[in-house]
Amino acid sequence: MEKNIVIYSTPTCHFCQMTKEFLKEHKIEYTDYNVATDMDKRQEMIEKSGQMGVPVIFIGERMFVGFDKEKLSEALGV
Repeated sequence: MEKNIVIYSTPTCHFCQMTKEFLKEHKIEYTDYNVATDMDKRQEMIEKSGQMGVPVIFIGERMFVGFDKEKLSEALGV
């Protein structure tokens, strides 16, 4: 089953980069929004998550804050 994955990130965030590398390793497609430059997406992220820190990751309707390899692996079945 294909899952819609969205990441709200910034280019300088180490955990954002780790999340993207993890997904690339597993050949999982995702949509990435740079909230350092896209103010509309930054506001969207805050409204959806209540968070100002990144990464904020949505896998379908499930939200993850920060890079947690175990939780992401479980959610993605990898």
